[in-house]
Amino acid sequence: MAQDEFLEDDLDDQKTVEFIKNALPQDLKDKYTDDILYYILDVINDYFTTSGVLDQEPDADGCIDIDNDALVEYIIKEAKKDKIGSFPADEIILIVEAEADYVDSLGE
Repeated sequence: MAQDEFLEDDLDDQKTVEFIKNALPQDLKDKYTDDILYYILDVINDYFTTSGVLDQEPDADGCIDIDNDALVEYIIKEAKKDKIGSFPADEIILIVEAEADYVDSLGE
């Protein structure tokens, strides 16, 4: 990967984190720091690349089915394993949904 691609990925992650922070309820904005949100984005990307989700055939609309419950469980398990923190599923799903909304907004 070239230096420009790394910078572009960093900029995209920064925009994604800002989008997620704006989507979170006020009481969660302080709890989920930028570092934690970057970590969660990395875990989401890891899940997509290792779970086989991206190997699915898209439907007629070009979409693939993503099991958000499995993704949330994966994030919670990895965060505990990596000693990042213990997070409730009802908060992680908000981050997962905000990340998906951001990705969807890029295609509009």
